[in-house]
Amino acid sequence: MFIVLLTYKCDLSEIDTYLNDHVEYLDRQYAAGVFLASGRKVPRTGGVILARADGRQQLEQILAEDPFSVHNLADYDVIEFVPSKTAKELDFLCQ
Repeated sequence: MFIVLLTYKCDLSEIDTYLNDHVEYLDRQYAAGVFLASGRKVPRTGGVILARADGRQQLEQILAEDPFSVHNLADYDVIEFVPSKTAKELDFLCQ
């Protein structure tokens, strides 16, 4: 399991230029079962993604396809963790 913290490196006007492409990228990763949750940081300085992948290298390859990465608009901080306890609705994360 991974938490991915995105930090924007440019003005929001540049982010907004690629936002639709980024959302399409997110949709593909949700469909593939890689991303479980995502959203904006508050204040809007980046985003957060909860992901699962076979390993960090696989996830880093997937993140490299994000338009924000392709156009060098954001930095990515990847935190790997092993869930050991969850709310009942999220029990599947501990399997």
